[in-house]
Amino acid sequence: MLHTQLRSFHAVASEGGFTAASRKLNIGQPTITSQVRDLEDYFKVELFVRRGRRVELTDAGRQLHTLTQRLMTLEQDASDLLRGLGGLQRGTLKVGAVGPYHVTEMLASFHRLYPGVRLMVMIRNSREVLQQLLEFSIDVAVLAHVEDDSRVVAIPYSRHPVVAFVNRSHPWAGRRTVSIHDFSDEQVVLREEGSTTRLAFEQALADHRVRINPVLEFGSREAVWMAVERGLGVGVVSDIEFIPHPNLVGLPIHDCRIETIAHVAYLKEREGSRIIQAFVSVARDLGVQQDGRKAGSCPS
Repeated sequence: MLHTQLRSFHAVASEGGFTAASRKLNIGQPTITSQVRDLEDYFKVELFVRRGRRVELTDAGRQLHTLTQRLMTLEQDASDLLRGLGGLQRGTLKVGAVGPYHVTEMLASFHRLYPGVRLMVMIRNSREVLQQLLEFSIDVAVLAHVEDDSRVVAIPYSRHPVVAFVNRSHPWAGRRTVSIHDFSDEQVVLREEGSTTRLAFEQALADHRVRINPVLEFGSREAVWMAVERGLGVGVVSDIEFIPHPNLVGLPIHDCRIETIAHVAYLKEREGSRIIQAFVSVARDLGVQQDGRKAGSCPS
């Protein structure tokens, strides 16, 4: 009975309401309402604040939702194992990524091998993707910045230098390369905090005691690209993410090696998941580097 009640609670919390949870579980709304109420009554705790048709999680509800997210994910892992999916002819894999550049190739290869598996992809910055992984909201993460965490297995996939790019009307447009010191007091368009490219770039600036003039900050690389294309400042991006355009010029930074490293990451406690290991195997075949080397640093 407790498991049934927890499943109903999780559906309401995840879907944002009892009606949506009813559709998700294909169970009548009165049944779900009753199961959640019985859960609250038995443990004498309030899990939701009802506001008309809307519901909001209480502090207790948020704590329980974190656990049920984990519970439902591990239940799916167990179900996959017991069913003996064999060739992985069905199932769902949720992938979080910092951008489409690395993950698209992995997804295409995975889909060719396992066409019956449903793929769901969420694009966020590295910090957000890692948080989703830790919360069991996704199964696998493809991201650049991975902090040491005993809960996470991170496998290096590929390394890419960070380059500058400017509008063709910019004074740098006629150059072949730029120096890290050229950024001194330069107007720069940045990604939001949590972006791996920004972290690597700012570390290089700090190493060389270079101060910039950050004029704009955007939550997506596409917005940075558009701002630079309109001449609002200098942008920085990993070379694989630079999109050629008639109005833009890409410029390597010749005296400073700034890199991002793409990783494939998953939770250590989910190493037994066949679908996760299948994705990791595909990534390895596409060129995963297992030496664990860190990105090169700038010469002082």
